Amino acid sequence: MLAANLAADGFTGPATVLEGDCGFLKVYCNEWDVDELTRGLGETWLTQRISMKRYACHTACHTPVQAIVDMKASERIESGDIQSIEIKVGAKELRRHDIRDPSDIMIGQYSVPFSVALAVLADARDPRTFRDADVSDQELRSLIARIRLVPWDTPQPTPIASHVTVTMRDGRVLTSQVTDFKGTPDNPLNAGELRDKAMLLTRDYDATAMSSMFNRLQQIEDEASLDWICA
Repeated sequence: MLAANLAADGFTGPATVLEGDCGFLKVYCNEWDVDELTRGLGETWLTQRISMKRYACHTACHTPVQAIVDMKASERIESGDIQSIEIKVGAKELRRHDIRDPSDIMIGQYSVPFSVALAVLADARDPRTFRDADVSDQELRSLIARIRLVPWDTPQPTPIASHVTVTMRDGRVLTSQVTDFKGTPDNPLNAGELRDKAMLLTRDYDATAMSSMFNRLQQIEDEASLDWICA
């Protein structure tokens, strides 16, 4: 939108910023296909394949967090009642995201054990849950210690799939397998979930005004101008 506004006001730039001698392709790529830049132009709309993160953590954490959210929707789960949590994840998650001792919230957001433990203790849908979390909280740390990441022993259904098994101290065993988290093109947020996300993100502002803006954004194709968004 900024680029379009700048162009409309007469702002110019190099015509070969992508394919030129000092363009993006030659600076950042060892191999490239210039034709790929315009292949399907006007026919293939990649914006229809954009994912919308549902939780304020790395996407590597999303399917196990989604599994916990799904469990909590039907079962009362208290951290003190949990014996252990086993999470089947892919090789990348095992290698990069099995962070047991995050030093701050940002590192915690990259940690599957931290994000899953936080999802047990609070509402993972609310971005403030991650913003306000205390990485040194003893209940959180205790639960992280009971979470174990393991590799899949069968073919992983999708590159981001996870299988979560929660063993309770009373002998109950809860399981959930999530192949695509809510917000991916194959598992999109429904209208109510999208509104819920928007209202949570904007709850520092007037709720009536934010609800009205959300409704208007759903019909944005009918708008002659977008100036009202920043008004």
